[in-house]
Order: sequence, then structure tokens, then C-alpha cells
Amino acid sequence: MKIELVENRKQKPDFSKLGFGKYFTDHMLVWEYDESKGGWQEQRIIPYENFTLDPACCSLHYGQGIFEGLKAYKDENGNVTMFRPRDNFKRMNKSAERLCMATFDVEEAVKGLEELIKIEKEWIPSAEGTSLYIRPFMFGTEAFLGVHPSKKYLLTIILSPVGSYYANGLQPTKLIVEDHYTRASVGGTGEAKCMGNYAASLLAGEQAKKKGFDQVLWLDGEEKKYVTEVGAMNMAFVIDGTVVTPELDGSILRGITRDSAIKVLKANGYAVEERKVGIDEIVKAAHDGKLDEAFGTGTAAVISPVGEISYKGENIIINGGKMGAVTKWLYDRITGIQRGKYADDFGWVYAVE
Repeated sequence: MKIELVENRKQKPDFSKLGFGKYFTDHMLVWEYDESKGGWQEQRIIPYENFTLDPACCSLHYGQGIFEGLKAYKDENGNVTMFRPRDNFKRMNKSAERLCMATFDVEEAVKGLEELIKIEKEWIPSAEGTSLYIRPFMFGTEAFLGVHPSKKYLLTIILSPVGSYYANGLQPTKLIVEDHYTRASVGGTGEAKCMGNYAASLLAGEQAKKKGFDQVLWLDGEEKKYVTEVGAMNMAFVIDGTVVTPELDGSILRGITRDSAIKVLKANGYAVEERKVGIDEIVKAAHDGKLDEAFGTGTAAVISPVGEISYKGENIIINGGKMGAVTKWLYDRITGIQRGKYADDFGWVYAVE
């Protein structure tokens, strides 16, 4: 690996006022793929800098672009860890396959990321609720006009010290059900973490904010009957004591935090169901007094309580608009595993040596 260190390091931000995704570290990892040169080239860690792209760069025209999100932490003893990095890179390869992009060696990607984390470890905040957000992304770089896969790609990893994803922290979010626009459908790119999926969600998201809601709760693209996910989270409900989450049908992201939540809940005796979840079922459960809680799962927010869902003009208040007991327990348990407070019985925590 080639390493080029920056001569003058940036002044670090106030770690007590980070927000999310506003600050970036001194270095980044770049890893180039060129079919004409035999595939993946040597990884490089270089100063954080702008890219230079040909105006005909194919991803700017045809959208071959994917990304991931994971985090690094410092525990009470100053040890640096990451949470499930191999799983994120495995999922990134799945996204690459769906978009007809080059796949890569997961272990090489983890090694490169670990080296980058070592160089930037002073950027990792240690206060509760903070972390170093890791953003790997890849896009086609070949210059051409014409609809076919690129033969050149750039995989880059940048780092950002972050606080809470939502400005209101762990205060319950307000969602509005979107029954007109479609984010994704079975057979599409819904379960791939590709850039276009998020662009497709922006209009409905902006309209939701104008109405006073935080995010959109998406329904299936075919019948507009079944809950899929939120813009930045997978979704789960506690219905009459059972945690229910939409099944993975190919239209929603295979969330790493979703998977972690399911496994932690089951290991601790909670009843969990992965199945189709109709929006009418949610409304009925609320009317019957059986909708105990609702929450989202995702890398950025980890576990985010949902206090209100609006559907067809009816505002459903969940658990009095407050975080529920299951949601609170799950947030504490997963963040506790990530930070070393609780034993990692699943082999998820990766120690940065």
C-alpha cells in the first residue's frame, strides 16, 4: 500500500458540536480498478482532496454508483474498534453485482480501511452518541457515452467524526406514509445501496418536511399496501408484544443494523417476526391498542424511536409519542456491544490493532 501523508493537518472540530457528515478527516483511501491493467490496482492512502473527472465520466451520465456506511469507536480504555466491517463490504459487493460493477476482495478492503483508521484515530470522538462514520463508495470512471458497464472504477473511503444523525437525538421521529411515489420495487435496485435509490426518495422527503414530518415511510411499489422502509432506516413495530419487521423481498435494503437488532432480540428472548406488514394492519393495531412501539434501524442513527405515523390524514401517536421500553433496551444493547459495554457474543466487533 502506498501512503502519502498530509503535511499540515486540519484543525479538528469541537467534538461536542459535530452534527452529522459535516467534517472530514485529513486522509482518504483510493483503490482503482482498470480492466485493461488486470483489475484492481494497489490501494493508496492520500490527503483528502478533490477528484478530477472527465466530463464524459460514465457514472455522471448512467449512474453506476454505490456506497456503504459503518462506524469506528473508541471504548473507555481508548481502544479503537469497528462494527461488522466485513458484512458491510460483502453487502457492497452485492450492490456492485446488481449494478454490473467490479467486485473486490473483502479482506483487502478491510485491511485498507484498518490502515486508514490507524492514521486517523485522533479523529475518533469518544463521548456517548459519537463515532467516526466510515463512508466507502465506488463509481464508474471510464469516459464514454453509451449504455454499457464501465471498465474502470474508483473505490474510495472517507471518514467523518459524527454525533447524532437526527438533530433531536433520541427524541421520537415523525413519519408520513408515502402512497403516491415509489422508492423501489421487487426486481429493481431496492436492496442495493446505490445512489439512485436515494435520489428517488428526495422529492417525497422534502414534501414530508414541509408538512412537519421527519421522514417518509415507504410502501411497496406494486400494490401500495405493505410497509417497506424509511428513507434512511429499516422499519420495525412492536405489535402486542411481538417485534414485527418487513421481510426482505428484494425491494428493501438488507440492513446490517436490522440484522443485528433481530439477532440481539432473539438471543434475549424477544419474539420477532419477519413478514409482510400491511399498513392497514398497523392502523388497526393502533386502533385496537396493540401498537406498542415503532422504531427504525440503521447505521447512522442505530435505533431511532418513532412517535407518530401519518396515513391518509390520520395521525397515529405511538406510545404517547415517547420512546418505548423495547426500543430503549435495544438501543442500549447494540450501542453497548459496539462500545464494549456488553460482551460481543456474535463476533461483530473488529479490533483495530
